[in-house]
Amino acid sequence: MVLELETPHGPARAHLYTAEDPLGALVLGHGAGGGLTAGDLVAVTEVAQHEGFSVALVEQPYRVAGRRSPAPANRLDEAWVAVVEQLREGELRGLPVVVGGRSAGARVACRTAAETGAVAVLCLAFPLHAPGRSQTGNTRQHELDAVELPVLVVQGEHDPFGMPVGGPARSVVVVPGNHSLSADLEAVGAAVRSWLSELSSDPRFRAPAQRARGPTA
Repeated sequence: MVLELETPHGPARAHLYTAEDPLGALVLGHGAGGGLTAGDLVAVTEVAQHEGFSVALVEQPYRVAGRRSPAPANRLDEAWVAVVEQLREGELRGLPVVVGGRSAGARVACRTAAETGAVAVLCLAFPLHAPGRSQTGNTRQHELDAVELPVLVVQGEHDPFGMPVGGPARSVVVVPGNHSLSADLEAVGAAVRSWLSELSSDPRFRAPAQRARGPTA
């Protein structure tokens, strides 16, 4: 199912893959110059459905309009929040929502995690810094540190965009390969599968969906 959703910066699209009797939902965004066919996004979508999650892959308005150059960060964030809000009020209503994405999409999800009402954040190939800029001290670690939710970062061991640091509620899983994460998609899927399974087994995670469905007979 493909949904066209209005945002303050033009229409976005959400490609929805529903799970039967879902435990939760996973909403993922694409990288700055890439699309929804990236290998890691495809692999994670399959894994998430197997774990009982409905998945929405979101195309930002600039991609829907046919542009490859990303919009400014504030526009990306505003469009993303609008999309997640509409999904939570519609097709994903009553489900606990995990947000995330690959590369730039992961940054957007981190920056807006509180606004979207997410329960956790999944970051695929988080771009800690521009390639070759690791010695400048100007990193984006603060975007991860600001998230007060469970976070999983799946990062290629040779990613030129750097290696994020873990934290009390943030796990960093290192897999073979670089920023594309395409060298070992099975490892990517295994990391996400384990994390989603742990999340969905936590009563604090499942409670919102159960409340939305109401008491059972």
